[in-house]
Amino acid sequence: MADPGAAVAPVNGEAGGWPAVVQTVLDRVYAARGARDPAQEAAGLAALAGPDTLSGLEAAAEALAQAIAQGERILVIGDYDADGATGTALAVRGLRRLGARDVGFLIPDRSREGYGLSPAIVTRAAALGPRWIMTVDNGINSLEGAQTAKALGLRLIVTDHHLPGPVLPEAAVIVNPNLAGDRFPSKALAGVGVVLYVLIALRRRLGAGHVALGDLLDLVALGTVADCVPLDANNRVLVREGLRRMNAARACAGVEALLLVSGKRPGKIYAQDLGFQVGPRLNAAGRLADMTVGVRCLLTDDRGEALALARELDALNRERREREAQMQAEASEQLAVRAEADTLPAGICLMEPHWHPGIVGILAGRLKDRHKRPAIVFAPADDEVLRGSGRSVPTLNLRDALAAIGERHAGLIRQFGGHAAAAGLTIGAADYARFATAFADEVERRIGRGPFVDARSDGPLSPEELTLALGEALRAGGPWGNGFPEPLFEGLFAVADAAVLKDAHLRLTLTMPCRDEPLKALAFRCTRAPAAGSRIAARYRVGVDDFGGRGTLCLYLEEWSAVSPGA
Repeated sequence: MADPGAAVAPVNGEAGGWPAVVQTVLDRVYAARGARDPAQEAAGLAALAGPDTLSGLEAAAEALAQAIAQGERILVIGDYDADGATGTALAVRGLRRLGARDVGFLIPDRSREGYGLSPAIVTRAAALGPRWIMTVDNGINSLEGAQTAKALGLRLIVTDHHLPGPVLPEAAVIVNPNLAGDRFPSKALAGVGVVLYVLIALRRRLGAGHVALGDLLDLVALGTVADCVPLDANNRVLVREGLRRMNAARACAGVEALLLVSGKRPGKIYAQDLGFQVGPRLNAAGRLADMTVGVRCLLTDDRGEALALARELDALNRERREREAQMQAEASEQLAVRAEADTLPAGICLMEPHWHPGIVGILAGRLKDRHKRPAIVFAPADDEVLRGSGRSVPTLNLRDALAAIGERHAGLIRQFGGHAAAAGLTIGAADYARFATAFADEVERRIGRGPFVDARSDGPLSPEELTLALGEALRAGGPWGNGFPEPLFEGLFAVADAAVLKDAHLRLTLTMPCRDEPLKALAFRCTRAPAAGSRIAARYRVGVDDFGGRGTLCLYLEEWSAVSPGA
């Protein structure tokens, strides 16, 4: 595919030149993930899948071209997460760049209008006088909202990546790689990725090859990583190219400001930073306030305004962390007895009336990781309805499980949607207990009782392979994420020292045979420590600790267990 933008500096470390012992490990982990051609991984935008097989794309380009030619108002309606925010900003920036003179955006209010193209958000949109509504990262299951748009005389273009239901919305055009019969090779595109392809097709339709789109790839990379979609070959290209721009100090003002408040600087920005630092700050607006703040941050070209908005997002994220910590403590208290007795259900459901609906997805993810079971957490949307968010283990397609529950228990689930790994739903407040039982039964029917431990591993590393150079190479590699996981190794170690820090994290000093230098290790969200002098079996990631400004090799333990003497 033709390069949509000018070339920039390579991603940090991408040029290679690693010691042979490091390159051997890299080759091994890439091959285990199906990426056996190093040249393909470094091919850049030339390796991006072409747009021709993405169904609906040409029709969308034709509709938008006509709207632009006739000066018709286009209103972009996005989702209130990072994918929706980056996709909305990309759509507005791209359409304006391609000649649209009247483009605006709306983001639903989570508490009043709910998710997606609801009748309520369509009614609010209609008051702004658009001729066209273009959804971003939503709409594929918004049947009532699409009907409302039609009744109000609005033309609808749905761009989405979520799995469709049995009935599609009434729209002028639908662009979604997951439609039945679609031949586009990357089914894992995020919502922002779908928008990029729409803009590429529109540029071609307008004969506007001179209009650059490559300088918007920082938005695509951020939304793709933050949405945790599988990083297939196509998404890895998009993320790598976005990281190139960030590391070359060529990100848009909003992304630059978000990186700054996250403590990240050009030249040392990695996919993990987008997922664990930048993405959560952007997501905080949609969780606790109004994602309009996030979109404004990504749309402004004024660096001062962008920094002020990024600081507002950073403050919201601090508030989110405080609320999340309280919710985690309450969830742990609810589950403690059953966890201790190993009587947790196959699928976990929790709800508290005072929990915040914008944080339930994060809590579900924490519970899934801790208890190795699918988890759905609910909070009240109003007096009659609960809104839930779920996270799943690799062996369970959560959306399919919810669909099966809906078929077995008619009317139990009022609305749902999502992916294999994550989904959202609404149920009646009076139906919570019945749903919790149905969910546990469906999970057990499909995959057993659990816990469901992900035993995937990249094997052991020798003392010669455990080097700072390997940590730097892995950090600069990938990009790692869902579907292309960061390497996870395993090994036996002796514990020289261990201490719990701030009642939250475990710091260890480890040794291994035939290695003179001890190893620094950290285990986050771990409050139990092995005894000094004991031996442990650990699964760990190899990274670099930049604390103090000096990078040192660090092992990040995912889990550990004591090894009996003589074993």
